[in-house]
Amino acid sequence: MFLQKDLDQFRQLGIDVETIEQQLLNFKNGFPFVILTKPATVKDGIIILDKEHIDYYITIFELTAKNRKVIKFVPASGAASRMFKNLFTFREKYKPDEKGLHLYESDKSFNSVYRFITEIKKFPFYQDLKDVMLANNEDIEDCLQKKNYHTIINFLLDEKGLNYGSLPKGLLKFHHYQDYSRTAIEEHLVEGVHYAKDANSNVFIHFTISPEHIEKFTQLINEIKPKYESLFNVIFKISHSIQKPATDTIAVELNNEVYRESDGNILFRPGGHGALIENLNDLSSDIIFVKNIDNIVPDKYKELTYSYKKALGGYLISIQLKTFEYLKILETGVLDDGKLDEIIDFAQQKLQIRFHESFENLSREERIKYIFNRLNRPIRICGMVKNEGEPGGGPFWVRNLKGEISLQIIESSQINLENSGQNQVYKAATHFNPVDLVCGVRDYKGKLFDLKQFIDFSTGFISTKSKDGRNLKAQELPGLWNGAMAEWISVFVEVPIITFNPVKTINDLLRVEHQ
Repeated sequence: MFLQKDLDQFRQLGIDVETIEQQLLNFKNGFPFVILTKPATVKDGIIILDKEHIDYYITIFELTAKNRKVIKFVPASGAASRMFKNLFTFREKYKPDEKGLHLYESDKSFNSVYRFITEIKKFPFYQDLKDVMLANNEDIEDCLQKKNYHTIINFLLDEKGLNYGSLPKGLLKFHHYQDYSRTAIEEHLVEGVHYAKDANSNVFIHFTISPEHIEKFTQLINEIKPKYESLFNVIFKISHSIQKPATDTIAVELNNEVYRESDGNILFRPGGHGALIENLNDLSSDIIFVKNIDNIVPDKYKELTYSYKKALGGYLISIQLKTFEYLKILETGVLDDGKLDEIIDFAQQKLQIRFHESFENLSREERIKYIFNRLNRPIRICGMVKNEGEPGGGPFWVRNLKGEISLQIIESSQINLENSGQNQVYKAATHFNPVDLVCGVRDYKGKLFDLKQFIDFSTGFISTKSKDGRNLKAQELPGLWNGAMAEWISVFVEVPIITFNPVKTINDLLRVEHQ
């Protein structure tokens, strides 16, 4: 069904025909909804660490992590345009007349343009905006007085000004200090100093960047790196990668026929953040902290974040060492029933592993082999915060297609919410996922796992998009902390809500946690 030029296109992208054919089958058959059995809750899938245990695990982390390679992984691809959705919409309709003023004043909610304008001096980029407008013979105070709000918004969003409508979040000013402001990238550098530093004061941080932003990213890093190295007496080892073209997915028409552009080429689209499992897999590290680019706070709120990051890291090291000890015993096959029961109890209580219902019917030799397989996997400790109405995935006990029950981070799009039973389980969730992960990616012999071997490919997602006025169907790969890590050992730990402060809209920077 493919032309020679199609095969050449696949080869150039690094995608084999079998992958394309599987993606086309996914479009035709769809992805199954996940089956929730119950929400993960405190004492039933979510662990709470008291003050004594937090201090204990922080100590473990500080004593042992310095002798391991720890890296901070920050997904930072894509433009921040969604942050400015309200501003884009407003400026299309606004004129400084009676009708425009009514549009402006009719909505004074937190995310409104009214709040943006009336509190504009509180934003960390205000001085930059003022300066760039002045350089173009526009006075921001004069524009405010004359209600020329569209002019101000133009200089914020467009290339003639700060170009914030096209830049990635990492390059935006997030926080203002006494006489300077920091971008989100700078805040991640500061945070990384406190838990991603080795014994030689090297701080390892890896960003994923879109190709079109690499030049500006590199320019910023070159500017700020000496300053922060001097300030903290460290050496930053900053690396970056792009989402691999080989993880792009084919697009189809609404009738599932291959979508071809006007030049006859097949359209491929980015496979979503799940594609970044490839980038994660390429990191030669022992422990990887994963945190989104926009979940960052100014210095006065960072201390609690540091504490919980280290505590989660120490908890990972603690259970990882015990897991390795048991794997070495299981590998020999020489253990009495008491030791086997001890390992089973550890797997169920500490690692939150639920054995398949057929486990009881296995022979002793088969049980040992089964447990070894379940323990010899990457481990992730996932911070979970109490659900206070924020959007995002949540922690659930899930039954997969093999009948196995495990802890998973699930997005609402993966659930059949029209099923009353599933909807009821979904609504009963007490916590949600702030993307606060600590990952152990080496096995008990010190070898890096191939993380691609632990993906549940049945957890992809299909959505409807449009391009050049034509509707199409797009396919996303299993999400990075969803299906892409489905076969990992997952342990959920409650963390304070203060450690979760994402910037989804520009007005989020007005929240007290970002001031």
